[in-house]
Amino acid sequence: MESSTDRPTSLPRLKLTLRPTAESIVRSGHPWVYSESIRDQNREGAAGELAVIYDRKDEFLAVGFYDPDSPLRVRILHAGKPATIDEAWWRASLDRALARREGIADARTNGLRLLNGESDGWPGLVLDRYDTTLVVKLYSPAWLERLEMVRAIFLERLGPERIVLRLSRNLEETARESGHEDGTILHGPPLEGPVVFLEEGLRFEADVLKGQKTGFFLDQRENRKRIGQLAHGRDVLNAFSFTGGFSLHAARGGALSVTDLDLSSHALEAAARNFALNREDPRVAACRYLSVQDDAFAWIDHKRDVSYDLVITDPPSLAKREVERARAIQAYGRLNANAIRLLRRGGILLAASCSAHVSADEFFAAVRQAARQSGRRFEELETTRHAPDHHATFPEAEYLKGIYLAFD
Repeated sequence: MESSTDRPTSLPRLKLTLRPTAESIVRSGHPWVYSESIRDQNREGAAGELAVIYDRKDEFLAVGFYDPDSPLRVRILHAGKPATIDEAWWRASLDRALARREGIADARTNGLRLLNGESDGWPGLVLDRYDTTLVVKLYSPAWLERLEMVRAIFLERLGPERIVLRLSRNLEETARESGHEDGTILHGPPLEGPVVFLEEGLRFEADVLKGQKTGFFLDQRENRKRIGQLAHGRDVLNAFSFTGGFSLHAARGGALSVTDLDLSSHALEAAARNFALNREDPRVAACRYLSVQDDAFAWIDHKRDVSYDLVITDPPSLAKREVERARAIQAYGRLNANAIRLLRRGGILLAASCSAHVSADEFFAAVRQAARQSGRRFEELETTRHAPDHHATFPEAEYLKGIYLAFD
């Protein structure tokens, strides 16, 4: 079944049974078991230990990481027939994940996600590639005791120059007790400053040691590419611009001007550096580049003396908890109503959301309602979801959505 090395040899294997509804949910492929779903267990379990789940007939159902300190008590690794969870199993799992991404990386793109947590069978772990640097970010304590194994597998299968460890905030104290710090280089030479990688032939910085997430928002790559295709001859506003990814694609696509709008001076400085990295491209050099440091919600709400041909609204998550969902939906509606007001005739809006607690249907409905209330005629060009390397296999993993509207 699973490797016995994941528990003290003096203890019996940790065995759980679930309530009927939870058993059905696990059988359907969902990767999470909450504490209230556990009907019985044979003993107390330790953080990171493998827990074996049996069904009501006392037959194997699944195996996963146990965490006694979290309401999310078990993160499922494997369900169905019994399997041995050892290094060979993890290598095979990584190979399957890499096969799903075949064709994404090429001579023009070397920034992508290689492992997307539960959706790739690596619960609580993501792995991003930036050129020859890999960044592994951990969200579950189960990985701390397996870090050397993970490092060895990544080196063997991927051969990176460098591997960087990033930790979620809830893990930092626990990791420190075991000698791990956020931003530690697990393999390779020291790093001073950002890593530079390619996306569709454009060069970008990734602050892999201290930046948000793993250093860059790779999940919006497909939408950035689409903006590049729509931007020719347009004046573009990139609201919540962060490090200017949408703007740089728009500039390379032939935009007349791009304006980055963000509250963070640090983000705007990084955006300016990204533009500087690509100045040898004549289209980027010819594009008028502006930046505005301000609260994007307030700026868009109050601005009356500017207009644009293309506006992108891609705010940080507005609903990090379920109780914030209704207010977030209202905020998305107001934000995009104000953004539509800034659009010239023939203008295009890309409205995006990364709020997991706001469904795609709810978000799209809020933006469409804002468009209808504008009194302008509009056409819906398309809606988008997750990029192929950020695929989501269960509802809670779905967060990214975008909608493109063109206005008369």
